[in-house]
Amino acid sequence: MVRDLRKLRQNYVESRKWVTDVLSLLPTDFFYLWWSPTYCDKVVPCSCIVRANRLVRLPRMLECFDRTETRTGYPNSFRICKVVFAIIVLIHWNACFYFAISYAIGFGSDNWVYNVAGPKNSSLSRQYIYSFYWSTLTLTTIGETPQPENDLEYLFVVADFLAGVLIFATIVGNIGSMISNMNVARVEFQNKMDGIKQYMAFRRVSKELEVRVIKWFAYTWANKQALDEDRVLAALPDKLKAEIAIHVHLDTLRRVRIFQDCEPGLLEELVLKLRLQVFSPGDYICRKGDVGKEMYIVKRGRLSVVADDETTVLATLSAGSVFGEVSILDIAGNKTGNRRTANVRSLGYSDLFCLGKHDLWKALSDYPEARQSLMSRGCQILRKDGLLDEEAFSRAQEEHETMKDKVERIDNLVNNLQTRLARLQAEYNSQQNKMKQRLSKVEKKDREERKEHQTHQYSHFLDALSSGAAHTHVRGRRSFQGPSKPPAATIARSASFHKHSTF
Repeated sequence: MVRDLRKLRQNYVESRKWVTDVLSLLPTDFFYLWWSPTYCDKVVPCSCIVRANRLVRLPRMLECFDRTETRTGYPNSFRICKVVFAIIVLIHWNACFYFAISYAIGFGSDNWVYNVAGPKNSSLSRQYIYSFYWSTLTLTTIGETPQPENDLEYLFVVADFLAGVLIFATIVGNIGSMISNMNVARVEFQNKMDGIKQYMAFRRVSKELEVRVIKWFAYTWANKQALDEDRVLAALPDKLKAEIAIHVHLDTLRRVRIFQDCEPGLLEELVLKLRLQVFSPGDYICRKGDVGKEMYIVKRGRLSVVADDETTVLATLSAGSVFGEVSILDIAGNKTGNRRTANVRSLGYSDLFCLGKHDLWKALSDYPEARQSLMSRGCQILRKDGLLDEEAFSRAQEEHETMKDKVERIDNLVNNLQTRLARLQAEYNSQQNKMKQRLSKVEKKDREERKEHQTHQYSHFLDALSSGAAHTHVRGRRSFQGPSKPPAATIARSASFHKHSTF
């Protein structure tokens, strides 16, 4: 819960709710000091206008109702009161509208409007009571009101009838659902009881047993034990479930001798596993020789420990008594073989908390030290009663130690294997990283060689291209200058050839 005033103030301002609060708290009544009543009384009473800002707080009132409904211990009663309050408010507002319309039309101008003539009708109490009475008859569609005589009156009455039909149909439906929800537990319980009755009639159960079953149902309902705790608490998180269970059952669990001075965490886990069982008069909780699978804590009622003849009472157990706690520990060397040593019978209706062996050992799996402590206390109780076979207990301890050694050896082997696997994994990762580095170097070197080769080829290509361009340039220059003159020797040889040749 936030208690910092600065944070609360900041959250209140950011929520914008302060705007409606301020508007609703404005002292508009001061307008009466300078506003002449005759200025507005010609149309509607001034109070209807001056105090209308109070309606701005209507959403805050609805918010208050919602918060109260979630926090109250009697939600159904509060809902009914809220509906009744809403009905009264609606009738009150409608009565105010009727009186305002009567004022606007004119008191006593016809039979429909309110008539203030006469000493009885002029009093404020009579005016309000009559308007409230008229509004109630109209909104509940009972009628029996004076017939309207002009258009405005007809329109108002029609609107009232329509609003009454819609509003009160909704209200009646809500009230019906509230009443049915108040009895939903009873209806569900009655359906279960009727189903059991039909089953017993179909199977032709004896009349005596049928009466016992019906009485058991009546007892559970009378003592408010027909409630399904698991279903009710299913919506809560585990932490809240544990806190509720601790608050309800922790003191009861601490009464058990073997659970005294146990770890708080173990007790908190065990209280969640306690189950309530109800036994009828004459019911046997356990019989001699039965395998002990549960321990019991007496919450309410009386139990008798009877002999084999089922008549001799050896002891009487009352509220707070515990029995069967040693049998669920399954101690080796127990001369009783973890079986019941007596018959336990309910004298009347008895409420017992039950803790199963499976639930106990499941909880002890997380608390090895508490497990060892419980076993030691159980052995002390058996030794005190002379029910512990020391040789069998010692032999079981040795076997347990031997098994413990085997388990430890297996654990060590598993740990060694895990260590070797981790080492191999580390070596594999190291070799893989080295291989990746070598591959990266090879790829880098290959890229450099390819780049160098491409650069060399490109330079050769440029050289060849430049030489070819130069040769082409020289030839072009020669062709541009015209044919060259033949040398002198060539001319001489040509002349000689012409001289000596004959044709």
